[in-house]
Amino acid sequence: MLQQRALLPKLRETGCVLITSAVEALDDGILTRFDKRHSRSDVAEAVRLVRAAGIALNPTFVAFTPWTTRAVYRDFLQFIAEQDLVANVAPVQYAIRLLIPRGSLLLDLPEVQALVGLFDEAALCYRWQHPDPAMDALQRQIEVLAQSEAARGPRQDFFAQVWELAHDGTPLLLEHRLPRPPIPYLTEPWYC
Repeated sequence: MLQQRALLPKLRETGCVLITSAVEALDDGILTRFDKRHSRSDVAEAVRLVRAAGIALNPTFVAFTPWTTRAVYRDFLQFIAEQDLVANVAPVQYAIRLLIPRGSLLLDLPEVQALVGLFDEAALCYRWQHPDPAMDALQRQIEVLAQSEAARGPRQDFFAQVWELAHDGTPLLLEHRLPRPPIPYLTEPWYC
C-alpha cells in the first residue's frame, strides 16, 4: 500500500471497498523476525492512506508468537484502539497463534529451535510452548472467546472482552468517536 499509494484513489474509483492485508504484528522486533519488511509506523501510515482513499482496511495478524509478551499484546490492542481499527479486525485475529510449518525460515532462529518440539504430522507444523505459560493460557482464553457467541456480536464488545482478559480485568474505556458508515468485512470469520 505504501509503495502504490498513488493508486489507492484509483482503486477506490473501481469500486474497491476493502483491502485485506497481512500486517502480522505491530511489534518491530516480531516484524523483523518475520522478515515482513514493514514497521509499526508503516502500518499506521497505511491505515491513514487507505482511510483517506475511502477504503476499509481488513488487517490480519499473528497475535501470539514466542516473542509476544503481555506488554506486547497490550500494545497491540492499544494500537488497534488508537488507530480506530476495532470495527475492522475480525475476532479470530486476536487469537491466532504462530504456526511453524516444515521448511519455515523461522526454524533457522536459535530461539525458535529451543522452543519447538517434534514435527506434528497431523497438524503439519512444529508445536511450540511460550516461555511464559501465562501467554499460552491467554491465547487459549481468547481463542475460546473467538469461537463463542460473543464473536458474532458487535466487534467493539468483543474487543472490550479481549482487552479485559489481557489487562487482568481492567475495563476498556474507548473515547467516543463520531458515527461512521459500517465497515465492510468478510462473512467468513475463520480466515487469516
